[in-house]
Amino acid sequence: MTKTKSAGALFETGENFYSQDYFGVHEKERKQQKGYIFRMWAPNAQSVWLVGDFNNWEHSLPLVKEEHSGVWEIFTIIPKEGHLYKYLVKQADGRNVYKIDPYATIFEKRPNNAAVIQTIPKRKWRDTVWQERRHDLNDLQQPLTIYEVHASSWKSEEDGKPYTFKKLKETLIPYVKKMGFTHIEFMPLMEHPLGESWGYQLIGYFALCSYYGTPEEFQEFVEACHINNIGVLVDWVPGHFCINDDGLASYDGTAQFEYKDPIQAQNSRWGSLNFDLSKPQVQSFLISSALYWIDFFHIDGIRVDAVSNMLYLDYDEGPYLLNADGSNRNWAGFYFLQKLNAVVKRAHPAILMIAEESSAETKITGSIESGALGFDYKWNLGWMNDTLSFYEMDAAFRKFHFKLVTFSFMYRMKEQYILPLSHDEVVHGKRSLLHKMWGDRYKQFAQLRNLYVYWMTHPGGKLLFMGSEWGQFLEWKSNQGLEWVDLEDEMNRSMQHFTQTLHHFYHSEKALWEMEHTQETLEIIDADNSEETVLSFIRKGKRTNDFLIIVLNFSPVERQNFAIGVPFPGSYEEVLNTEMREFGGTWVRHNQISETKSESFKNFKYQIKTIVPALGAIILKPKKINTSS
Repeated sequence: MTKTKSAGALFETGENFYSQDYFGVHEKERKQQKGYIFRMWAPNAQSVWLVGDFNNWEHSLPLVKEEHSGVWEIFTIIPKEGHLYKYLVKQADGRNVYKIDPYATIFEKRPNNAAVIQTIPKRKWRDTVWQERRHDLNDLQQPLTIYEVHASSWKSEEDGKPYTFKKLKETLIPYVKKMGFTHIEFMPLMEHPLGESWGYQLIGYFALCSYYGTPEEFQEFVEACHINNIGVLVDWVPGHFCINDDGLASYDGTAQFEYKDPIQAQNSRWGSLNFDLSKPQVQSFLISSALYWIDFFHIDGIRVDAVSNMLYLDYDEGPYLLNADGSNRNWAGFYFLQKLNAVVKRAHPAILMIAEESSAETKITGSIESGALGFDYKWNLGWMNDTLSFYEMDAAFRKFHFKLVTFSFMYRMKEQYILPLSHDEVVHGKRSLLHKMWGDRYKQFAQLRNLYVYWMTHPGGKLLFMGSEWGQFLEWKSNQGLEWVDLEDEMNRSMQHFTQTLHHFYHSEKALWEMEHTQETLEIIDADNSEETVLSFIRKGKRTNDFLIIVLNFSPVERQNFAIGVPFPGSYEEVLNTEMREFGGTWVRHNQISETKSESFKNFKYQIKTIVPALGAIILKPKKINTSS
């Protein structure tokens, strides 16, 4: 724990990673009087006053600036628990502006944004067993399948209000457990003024958005997840922040949190401001925020949003400023991200650090010592774009674009990837996953099942956005609950059942995750059959006889007597078929057990023959084989 007497100095040098213990509002006793001490950072402000409903929002309580420091503070006995407050800042140019407390842990409900004076009691956590096991559970060679959730639109009350975490604890956790996901990933939960931003335009980096409930309710939710063996991940936005005048923007009248150069500070794409990641005080602020969510809420990982925006000076729509040598690397952002990962991993080695990053120019995962950024995982956005483009295509043209579903096998070892089918792909006219699929409604469901087998058996972690598990047809709407009424339809219920079955199949088959990030886990059978548009490959576990054969038919033509190369002689059994009637297909029984023939197939000495359903996928497993042959 950082000592208070040195906290300010450490903050100034970028090394106070628990700066919320120094800044913000804290109970204090001075001269036998109990009150609160308020501290804030505004180095170029002329004056600062504490204002709130306890003094009619008048500037009667001035803060005092520490000598040779940008820190202002006041001790007062006037405010009480539950009162609202802000700071009135006389900025460098003399303008008086009401500003939020950047370190506030509770805000009033939007559209208002005053901070609330409220001491959150220290929790006696009951997730010790989970904490002790987390290192093994978050190992890179363990199952990882993530359910991505927007907290306020998973389900709504009858009056349209979103479920709070108190209600989500009772409903979301049992659902996720039943479906077989290992983790829940929430889109940003930090305080934000506009719901339409989905949480990606933040003002309160230490506050749970009051729209979602109380901090205690979220703690209880996380604890309940852990008791049910479910991890909790949270999206976090350290690259840019909300431009609102009463937030962090031009806080003391100068570029305090943002870059000094207005071109570098302005984020045109998102209508926000970019943090100046070279400033040590900003580093202290942001890294403290990350650790606060890990320590206070016991979350299991952080997905860092828009990493490319922090890495490249020309990532935005422009204009932009390059380095003096013409290069586009934002070295401030690069070194900040390395520092962030180093600090988090030093404090919590088992925490998952995940990057949402869209380029291929920087090594994202791997050790910092090797020159990488130190993340555990990177979202594979290239895989996502190629895959969805392929499945959206008329099946007649897929044979000409077969590399869209095979190219990712070529670069899969470059990073430790998560394969995201995320919220970004089901909004803004992009259509839902089901609606993207080519053909009539039956074919759409058939292809969605096919897609999910490809996704689940392709090396890499998995992420699926809420509602996609049953094939919601309408695009996601952030201001209302999911279309749960869909489940009154048999096709949607069958799709949900298939997704659940596939997840539990994934858990039971070590070949799909035991050697996840090794070269040996994957062997291609045939990635050249573009004419028939059928892809086949093997996923392997550690034991020689533990492997699965995956065959995906991307065409609407059933492939009868279809030849598949296999590594050993013997018999092979179909263990999954996407066209079974229980999943919404038409098949009433599985393919018969296949016996090998001593006929070569590409690099294999043996082959089997079976039927591969139109627009379907099958998975085969050795039943009785001779591994010594």
